[in-house]
Amino acid sequence: MDSINTLFLLSGFLIALSILASRLSTLFGLPLLVIFLGLGMLAGEEGVLGIEFDDYSLAFLIGHLALAMILLDGGLRTRLKTFRVGFKPALSLATLGVFITSGVVGLLAMWVFDLTLVQGLLVGAIVGSTDAAAVFSMLGGQGINLNERVGATLEIESGTNDPMAIFLTLTLVELLVGDLGGIAGTLIFLLSQFGLGLAIGLGAGWCIARLLRWLDLAPGLYSLLALALGFCVFGATSWLGGSGFLAIYLTGLMIGNQPGRHLDYILPVHDGLAWLSQIGLFLVLGLLVNPSELLDFALPSLLVALALIFVARPLAVVIAIKPFFKFRWREVGFIAWVGLRGAVPIVLAIFPVIGGVENASLYFNIAFAVVLLSLLIQGGSLPLMARLMKVEVPATATPHRRGPLGVLPENDYEMFVYHVEDKALDDIPIRLLRFPSGSLISAMFRQHVMLHPKGSTRLRLGDVVCVIGRNDDLPALNRLFNGDARLARVRAFFGTFTLDGDALMSDVAEAYGLTLSPGEQEMTLGEYVSLRVGGHPVVGDDVDWHGFHWVVNEMRGNKITRVGLRLYY
Repeated sequence: MDSINTLFLLSGFLIALSILASRLSTLFGLPLLVIFLGLGMLAGEEGVLGIEFDDYSLAFLIGHLALAMILLDGGLRTRLKTFRVGFKPALSLATLGVFITSGVVGLLAMWVFDLTLVQGLLVGAIVGSTDAAAVFSMLGGQGINLNERVGATLEIESGTNDPMAIFLTLTLVELLVGDLGGIAGTLIFLLSQFGLGLAIGLGAGWCIARLLRWLDLAPGLYSLLALALGFCVFGATSWLGGSGFLAIYLTGLMIGNQPGRHLDYILPVHDGLAWLSQIGLFLVLGLLVNPSELLDFALPSLLVALALIFVARPLAVVIAIKPFFKFRWREVGFIAWVGLRGAVPIVLAIFPVIGGVENASLYFNIAFAVVLLSLLIQGGSLPLMARLMKVEVPATATPHRRGPLGVLPENDYEMFVYHVEDKALDDIPIRLLRFPSGSLISAMFRQHVMLHPKGSTRLRLGDVVCVIGRNDDLPALNRLFNGDARLARVRAFFGTFTLDGDALMSDVAEAYGLTLSPGEQEMTLGEYVSLRVGGHPVVGDDVDWHGFHWVVNEMRGNKITRVGLRLYY
């Protein structure tokens, strides 16, 4: 009984301490995952609490459960429309990119640690893939608003590159212990990892999404059912020889892109589950490592980490996406920098331990050191690199709170809560506001007193406005309630003037005294900008033409609807 009480006490204490310590990330800019790893090390055998934990099998099980929940949540929050610009380059990075990264790092590790070729390549395979937990946490937690092409590529890559890393790791482990099958069996294993993971993930995810939309359950049960069925998909796919990680990510993707009220109950719960999974996973992995052993590998691991960050990852990104896709060099540079390593390499480093590879602790300590350095060097500098590489898009206003009304089964009305921050709205009657046709102000609060708004009611700075509308009304509402500071940033990025994407190039050229080439006369401005950026434009793309920067300001599907005119940036 004492052991059970101790378990509850220590686990609760460590999780609570991790959550409270997350404030250090805001105060000092430390990556959250580093804090969780550090707390795990402090609680470990050589730390303050002296907890003895060396059960690699249990850590392996916890790692799989946690990563499955993190990937399911990541899929739920990935919009299917982002695959328009991000899927192909992400797939190239998840296959060819991982292969190149693993090979370059493996060759260097063979020299640094005096290993055989196969042993060195095993080190490269373990640390060769980016980590979904690290990428989702870092990009979301640091408030970096990337352009869609870069953000989608990074998120999809981190959610789909595990099959290649697992394939390489298992193949090299089997080669070291002498259990490797023939070439045909190895290729079938690789194809089944991707093929079964893709087919089962998409098929089962579609069925689960339809089921969740059809069922009428208590609100708290939707998230539990989604998680349970996601675990079923993960287990069944792995049992059949496919990649459970890829399958559960795609399952989340299909569920998250099926409109319905079930998402309003699923997403908040899974956000908490994903955070719990990250905290628990990194605490457990921190408990496994002994700092004294880690110090023995610190210097050579630093060389491997630096080679991974500054040589292997950039080389892999350039080879995997630059010749085939329309990425600008600054976008390539940022994607290369966000090669974040996290829980996945540490979990993969447990494979040699379980497989009985000689000197297996070497791989675990190298992986842990490389992950720690990657999070510190790359994770801590993401906002700076995003600004230097100019891949950020200024964030527009968003509702301070929003929630469904539960009136319609899909495309439901929602309550959007805004704070009046724009000085241009001060003392303006409500009837003069340019509201979307399907929305209205249902209530106002001024100095904690609720008012009943009428057309003659004048807004004041600091008012809280409750608007009933639909998701399609958000762009117009956000523009209406943009604050002065945010508007200044938006205008500095997109330009003071905006033009209609349907404007004819001949009219634009005549208005601004510009010269057109043959064939451009009948094009629209949106078509011209789309052609110049390679046919897959995203908000934030800019074209330098006759001394002006023409910046994509707004899109509807694949069509550019608004273009900003910026003189300099």
